[in-house]
Amino acid sequence: MERYKLIKEVGDGTFGNVWRAINKQTGEVVAIKKMKKKYYSWEDCLNLREVKSLTNMNHPNIVKLKEVVRECDILYFVFEYMEYNLYQLMKDRSKLFSEDQVRNWCFQIFQSLAYMHQHGYFHRDLKPENLLVTKDVIKVADFGLAREINSQPPYTEYVSTRWYRAPEVLLQSSLYGSEVDMWAMGAIMAELFTLRPLFPGASEADEMYKICGVIGSPTMETWAGGLKLARDINYQFPQLAGVHLSVLIPSASANAIDLMTALCSWDPSKRPTAAEALQHPFFQSCFYIPPSLRTKAIARTPPSGGVWGSVDRHDVKRYSGGLSNAKLANNYSSTKLQPPLAAGVQRKLDLTNEKDGIKSDKASKTVKQPKYRPPRKNSPTSMNKGRTVRAVSETADKLANMSVGSRRQSMGQARPPPPMKAGVYWGPESRNLLPRPAHEVSTGRTLPRKVAG
Repeated sequence: MERYKLIKEVGDGTFGNVWRAINKQTGEVVAIKKMKKKYYSWEDCLNLREVKSLTNMNHPNIVKLKEVVRECDILYFVFEYMEYNLYQLMKDRSKLFSEDQVRNWCFQIFQSLAYMHQHGYFHRDLKPENLLVTKDVIKVADFGLAREINSQPPYTEYVSTRWYRAPEVLLQSSLYGSEVDMWAMGAIMAELFTLRPLFPGASEADEMYKICGVIGSPTMETWAGGLKLARDINYQFPQLAGVHLSVLIPSASANAIDLMTALCSWDPSKRPTAAEALQHPFFQSCFYIPPSLRTKAIARTPPSGGVWGSVDRHDVKRYSGGLSNAKLANNYSSTKLQPPLAAGVQRKLDLTNEKDGIKSDKASKTVKQPKYRPPRKNSPTSMNKGRTVRAVSETADKLANMSVGSRRQSMGQARPPPPMKAGVYWGPESRNLLPRPAHEVSTGRTLPRKVAG
């Protein structure tokens, strides 16, 4: 840790303190998390959920873990530095965020959640304090409570700050999954619109009362599984009608209200996934589409090939540039990013091959095509440029011994023009034109009778 100079403490959490620091060698500003618990072996350090999850994920909206240092049995995490967290931006603000700003932040968070859930993890502790912001970029941080989706239950009963805790966790369910992150996002999204928490319960019982007061008490139709969980712990829901979110959040659009209502559904199975949330009409104006969803998005509204080609190449740099090991590259870049890139490269190769083919065809024609004398001004080939030299030559040979009636009396007695068999057009406007041979023909030679063409 002698390579870093601590500047200021910026956070104090349950498991550790966070300091702003600077790398003495590079001058880079970083955030260093000093764990309160002591660790006596590297094995204990590497088995931490935060280390395991962050080393298996690389996404522009997930905070980057740069280094893990253990000195004197004290564990340090070195992260990229972010200026603020979302709570700091909201707590002293008097003016509401615009819907465009809320949309931008939520879209980025859902991108990170879609990536995270797809890679087998869910966060379990989403709250404004764990969403870090620098300028217009927002990133998910603090994976201390993250779990693998396929890990064996039962899970910890206490997860996340109470105000953002899903009802199935409040009812002490030991079986839950990524749906708890979606509930938390519904509450966070509502708070971004109003600058006030949506379910500010003072205790777990009060939290459940606040939830019922907003979305109404659950029924057998809305959440039969929740009623069973309540019976198992002898809990009885307060009977409240609820309030429509448009009344509580008048500044939000109809699409925003619809998305928040879906996210804050009693039944976890009725909440949209992060991938589904990204396709909600609320995000229709957002440009960027995650690679995992790009095929579906193109099918719905296909843009021009040039735009998507440039996006694909840009995303490859953006995602795969920071990969630190082969496992990350195999998990994400290879499966998700290479197909669009490969398509773009193939498209480029096809165009190159096509041009090369045209050039080679021209070259072969130039080499193989025999030289011939350009036809004279009044030659039939001047009227039929598409005909071959061979056809014109054979026609000229046949016509050389014919007497054609014309104004030129030196050729003999006039007679009706014979039918043409070489494909040369002969009409009233060309009666005074005489086909001429392309080369000299001996008058004494007898030509065989054959049909030209």
